[in-house]
Amino acid sequence: MSDALKTTPLHAAHRALGAKMVDFAGWEMPLHYGSQIEEHHQIRRAVGMFDVSHMLAADIRGADVREFLRALLANDVAKLRQPGKALYSCMLDPEGRVIDDLIVYCLAGERFRVVVNAGTAVKDIAWIDAQRARRAPGVELEPRRDLAILAVQGPHAREKVWRALPQVRGASEPLVHFQAAEVGDTLVARTGYTGEDGFEIMLPAARATDLWNALRAQGVAPAGLGARDTLRLEAGMNLYGQDMDETVTPFESGLAWTVDLGTDRDFIGKAALIARPAARQLIGLMLVARGVMRAHQAVRCAGGGGETTSGGFSPTLNQSIALARVPSTLAAGDGVEVHVRDKWLRAKAVKPPFVRNGRILVGAGDFLGER
Repeated sequence: MSDALKTTPLHAAHRALGAKMVDFAGWEMPLHYGSQIEEHHQIRRAVGMFDVSHMLAADIRGADVREFLRALLANDVAKLRQPGKALYSCMLDPEGRVIDDLIVYCLAGERFRVVVNAGTAVKDIAWIDAQRARRAPGVELEPRRDLAILAVQGPHAREKVWRALPQVRGASEPLVHFQAAEVGDTLVARTGYTGEDGFEIMLPAARATDLWNALRAQGVAPAGLGARDTLRLEAGMNLYGQDMDETVTPFESGLAWTVDLGTDRDFIGKAALIARPAARQLIGLMLVARGVMRAHQAVRCAGGGGETTSGGFSPTLNQSIALARVPSTLAAGDGVEVHVRDKWLRAKAVKPPFVRNGRILVGAGDFLGER
């Protein structure tokens, strides 16, 4: 590995476990610890944990912070009426294209935290700071590289966290999905990127290894980026840089539900979204023939062509699945073919997610528009 790669506070722990390390967005991160498929099944069926400290938390605070975030984000933080509430949103440029997707947490009345993707962290902070300086100079922005982030996911995740970190149980047990609780300098959020229940825990980097070891002592197995990718794909969750980026809008990326147009609130990119209806949509594909779909494979269907944005083998479904951007006119029953290894293979269009909370949600009758 190059010395230029950044490392998380858990880097030595990954190395000690014999993880296969890879370059991910400039960070040296574990791909797997032996078997990506076993790690995938472990999380769907029981519990596992990821080091996601390469992602960046940033605190935003000040008297004008709420109105600033209402202008910055496509979803409306006015929905976050109580401390602990969280919201998923895209951050758009003036043309309505996706700069990044993120989660924003309301920590208190004038204090919020956003968590952005590792590969976009530098540009995100620069964009937020530029908008802050222009729109709300009294608002403070503080990137938090002093924090580590662990994601503990799976049907047994919460109980394992409470055993390893008993002091957070009282505050975190009442949490529902997309809520968080501060316990001293630790934030415990009932969020995740796997389609399973669990917590994402932000705490001082100096304590990350102790928590990692305490979770391992409770039988929580580590998992790497490989399983994280197959889990999120099964759950129909977008990956920035593949399923959306600065060339597409949320409406072309299956993320219309994250754009709040229900009030007269203005936000960056709103006018462009209203003026330009989406000609494309993001759908799920299930391969009928043998083979494995990957990203950037051509798709042909009624109304024109398209392209897969993410694809791979689904361990839960035991077949290949993908997300694809195709014409918005695609309707139930239209034929879909994907160009895989110089062959056009038949696939069926479905409405994601494919799997959530251990349940398979797609089947032979789940054509686009029928769910």
